Order: sequence, then structure tokens, then C-alpha cells
Amino acid sequence: MRKVTYKNIHNFFKFNGVHLKSSELQIAGYYLIKEGNEYEKAIGEFLLDWFDGKPYIDLQTSGTTGIPKRIRKNKQELVNSALATGDFFNLKPGDTALCCLPVQFIAGKMMLVRSFILGLAIDVVAPTSNPLADLNKKYDFVAMVPLQLENSLNELHKVRKLIVGGAKLNDSLTKKLLNTNTEVYETYGMTETITHIAAKKVGEGAFTVLPHASISQNEKNCLVIHAPSVSEEILCTNDLVQIINDNQFVLLGRMDNVVNSGGIKLVPEQIEEKLVNKIKTPFFVGGIPDAVLGEKLVLVIEGEKQEVAETVFDVLDKYEKPKNLFFVPKFERTESGKIKRKAILKALE
Repeated sequence: MRKVTYKNIHNFFKFNGVHLKSSELQIAGYYLIKEGNEYEKAIGEFLLDWFDGKPYIDLQTSGTTGIPKRIRKNKQELVNSALATGDFFNLKPGDTALCCLPVQFIAGKMMLVRSFILGLAIDVVAPTSNPLADLNKKYDFVAMVPLQLENSLNELHKVRKLIVGGAKLNDSLTKKLLNTNTEVYETYGMTETITHIAAKKVGEGAFTVLPHASISQNEKNCLVIHAPSVSEEILCTNDLVQIINDNQFVLLGRMDNVVNSGGIKLVPEQIEEKLVNKIKTPFFVGGIPDAVLGEKLVLVIEGEKQEVAETVFDVLDKYEKPKNLFFVPKFERTESGKIKRKAILKALE
């Protein structure tokens, strides 16, 4: 059997309803750059990059935990990721797909690559907060960020299978999704792993690793990813995990969010899980410098200042109770919807 490479375009592939070959996609790329709006120009630039004959492509990281940067990946690694996704989610040639994510970033790019390689019929629309609102057809496979999913609950009957990534699903949204007929999966991954290397159906506790990856833990209990088909390097993450078995793990929080308060190490995400049904507006907990404790735990709530009853904190252990409470009118967020914790905490010091 001939190996699938980045030079292949599946004969079932369609772009906005039209069968296009690689040469025609290049022409479409030129047209989109010249005549399109901002999101279409990004698509055009990607099409030209993908079919430029070079075996590599430069990608932009999101900058969630640091300064955004450009990394170079082999196009074959993107193809391998697409094949793994197709196997895991049982995608078939001719399945319909929707790209409603910005193609400047890897998640949007990969929706196009999956379509080239797997033979999906993809429609591309503007990356709005409610991308399904004006669409009158059904799709087999869609990717979104949580904000888009939250705003699309009344339209989910248009989607058979949906993956969501970029930020954690909150408890309220998860409960709403349990009543839908759409198969919704939360994904785990990053630009360096060419998007997801694991996924879990909404409502499940543990992520299941895709067949092209394997996992372990380092001495800090952080996840280590070995996925040679998509990354030449073994990736040591800052994500604290509990390994269930060879291909399942529970995500506990991020090592770089851990607060060391007087020698007690506190994981903000675990504290937030306890408070999620007590505080109705967006919030997070984190650490700021303290002369006595080194760091002190604080609670930061989005919105105008309000009274917070002491009973809210009854679900917390002694050391988990915040020392201070702050209100921020509007949280700074990444394009995928993640709260920029470190930037907000820095401003509060």
C-alpha cells in the first residue's frame, strides 16, 4: 500500500462543496489572499504554505503559558496526526466537516489537513462565537473552542461528532452536554503534538490516548508524551496527571499554576473544582507574593465587586481557603478562551 503523504489529496475531498486538486487549491489560495476577508486570507496563506513543495511548515503557538512562538514541523507529522484522528473518531471518506476555527492556529489548520488526507467534504466559515447559527446542513465532524460550544447548544442537532479544545470545559457546560445526542469529546494536546494526543467523551473522568502516542510521568508527576510520528522529541509537559493505565490519565492541573504557600503545595484547578457550583461567574484561584508565606492563595472573580458568603468556602480544606478576594471587571483571555491567569495575577501584586 502506498504511504499517505502531504502531497496526497484524497479524491473524496471537497472544499466548500467543490472537488479541488492541489493545483486548484493553490489558485484558490491566491484568490482568498487577494479578495478574501481576514479569516479567508489566513486560509489562503495556509493553502499556499501547504502546497509550496517544502516538506515543513511553520506554526504559531497560542501563548497560553508563555510568549507565543513559531515552531517548524514536518508536514508529514501533520498528516500522521490526521490519520490518527481519523482512526480514533472513525471518520470516513465523504464525511462532512466544518472548520469554524481561525486557520492562523494549529487547530484550524488541522481541520483542513484532515479533510485533504481523509477525504472529508469541508465547509469553512468565519470563526464566530456561534458558527452554527446560520447554517442549514448537518455535519459529521466539527471542532470548536468552549465559548463556541456554549453558544451553539441550541444548534448541536446539526452535528454528529464534535471535538472541543483550547480550554477546559466548565461544570455547567458539561452538564448541559450530557443531554445532547451529539457525541462531544474534550481533547488534550498542544501545537507541539499537532493538536490532540488524547480525548475523552464529555462526562468521563479520564482521557484516552490516541493510538499514535504513549504516556508516562516524570519525577514531578507531570505528563510525558512519546509520539514519534508527530514529534521527534519526547515532550515533558507541565500538566500534573494521575496515570490510570497505559493509555488513560486524569488531568489534575498545571505545575506552573501550583501555589507554594508556607510550604503547602496547592493545586488551583483542584480547588476550583470544589468551588465550581458555588460561584456562578467566571473565576480562578492562584498565588501572589507574600512576605510571610512566600505565596498566598487568592480568589479572583470576573465582574463587579459583590458579597461572597463565607459558607462558599466550607467545601475547602483549611489550607485551600483563599487569603484574599479580588474582582476584575473583564478577564484577559487567549483566542481559544483560556484565562490568562499569570497576567491577571501579576497586575494584582
